Amino acid sequence: MEHRYTLTVTWTGNTGEGTSTYRGYKRTHTVEAEGPPELLGSADRTFHGDRERWNPEQLLLASLAQCHMLSYLHVCVDAGVVVTQYLDRPTGSMKTEADGSGRFTEVVLHPEIVVTDDSMIEAARDAHRRANALCFIANSVNFRVRHEPAIRASA
Repeated sequence: MEHRYTLTVTWTGNTGEGTSTYRGYKRTHTVEAEGPPELLGSADRTFHGDRERWNPEQLLLASLAQCHMLSYLHVCVDAGVVVTQYLDRPTGSMKTEADGSGRFTEVVLHPEIVVTDDSMIEAARDAHRRANALCFIANSVNFRVRHEPAIRASA
């Protein structure tokens, strides 16, 4: 089965001179798709972007974290693990080269998970491997995605 996704990215950073100079334009843009609200984007501040807007690197990190969480919750249902809280603070490492190219080298997800009973903690930990195998986004990148979960039972 094939799924297709569409959206529109519109550059909004022409300050009147177009791209006549490297610093003469803004990296601002909008991302739109049918349904969700417009997303305001830019480049990372390091690359002359607007720190008040989302950058592609953050969005890649968010996509990996979201996809893993959704896959994980599904796997937990199948495994009989009752998750009551899930919070993740993912981190990503990107390396840039002298020629201006770059790539992510690793992403580490740091999910903090609460389950209803101590007896579920080991199965909750094991569910990360299966969730990673199911995650569409993790299966689409060419760098390592690791998981460092903290799991506890509710008091």
